[in-house]
Amino acid sequence: MTLPVAIDSVGTACAHVLLTPDPRNKLMAARAVARAWRLGQLAHRFDAAMPDRPARPAVPELLPPNQMPRRGKIGSERARIAMLHALAHIEFVAIDLAFDMIGRFGGQFPTAFTGDWMQVGAEEAMHFALLDRRLRQMGSFYGALPAHDGLWQAAVETAGDALARLAIVPMVLEARALDITPATIERFEGAGDFASARMLGRIMTDEIRHVAAGTKWFCDATRRMGVDPANHYQILVKRHFRGPVKPPFNDSARRQAGLTRDFYVALAT
Repeated sequence: MTLPVAIDSVGTACAHVLLTPDPRNKLMAARAVARAWRLGQLAHRFDAAMPDRPARPAVPELLPPNQMPRRGKIGSERARIAMLHALAHIEFVAIDLAFDMIGRFGGQFPTAFTGDWMQVGAEEAMHFALLDRRLRQMGSFYGALPAHDGLWQAAVETAGDALARLAIVPMVLEARALDITPATIERFEGAGDFASARMLGRIMTDEIRHVAAGTKWFCDATRRMGVDPANHYQILVKRHFRGPVKPPFNDSARRQAGLTRDFYVALAT
């Protein structure tokens, strides 16, 4: 997929991804934008407003989190499909979160910030493609089940503050994925679904880098401000995150990402 000629800046390219509703077209747009950036085809210019909400396909139906049907035990194929569908939706929204991070806040950071989040966006698109393909192998597809919109609510909550966005999205929400994915992989392996388990392991390796990118830029910005990164993180999480920061924590994976215990243990409930 090539980008329209009119898209010649980082800002217009990010808006293009966010305003593309079809899942396959969105992941292709994400890949094309990341490739154009790598090839030096996009000016580091932020000349397009990011939408309040990304364009969304007709399916899946989006429900409040408390109205989502229970998935049941992961031993059944039906429950595994429901889990993979939920993960596919997370990765689909994560594409928009990465490009919104760039388009909304990139002008406040060095050029390397854009490069890091371009890579994140391309990897989120790849994760979505892997999960959607696995769903199709199992006789389903993305959109076959309802999904919830909680992830984008975090984007709305932090739309006016780059540090709050870094604190909440990569350093709380994606870090939580590092905590729970190993147990999810074990459950898929216990059900004999080794193909899905291997795929989730591959995705988790990338997600460590995504948390690392968030932590790196959060720490860089707070230190330039002259404030303690861990303390400021805790202030922002208490202000903007609706929900508990709860153990058990995957301290090893978090530490690989630079997110050490002094950031989050004081928030644990």
